[in-house]
Amino acid sequence: MLRTAVMVSLALCLGAAPALAQFFQFPFGSGAPSRPPPAAPRAPRVERQPETVMPEVTTPYDPDLRRLAEILGALHFLRGICGANEGAKWRDEAEALIEAEAPAGKRHDAMVQSFNRGYLGFQQSYRTCTPAAKIVIRRYLEEGARIARDITARYAN
Repeated sequence: MLRTAVMVSLALCLGAAPALAQFFQFPFGSGAPSRPPPAAPRAPRVERQPETVMPEVTTPYDPDLRRLAEILGALHFLRGICGANEGAKWRDEAEALIEAEAPAGKRHDAMVQSFNRGYLGFQQSYRTCTPAAKIVIRRYLEEGARIARDITARYAN
């Protein structure tokens, strides 16, 4: 029986493929040296044509427009929690204002950020309609109307 076990183990050893050595990389540097990974094939370099960059146009009433967008964002949130049932009226007004004044670029982004700042600022502090929220709504309606009137009076053709 011992002779059979020796023969089987010898046959298994000779018939098996050689095992690959395993090396573990320890933080202190022992182990087999590692090979660098193969380099990825490089993509052909494409020369870009210089783009014609239009200068960003600013207007003297940009700060007023951003303030108006911020007010519209605040009204969109506050009128919604105070049950005005206006849907997206104030958001649509802001979108129309932004598209009319700044269809693309940094001015557009600044006005969108102003709207979002107005909306998120009140969303973080109001969960329900309060008397203070109603006062803010009234004051923002007055301030927004004044800003729109002033911009139109000063800069309209």
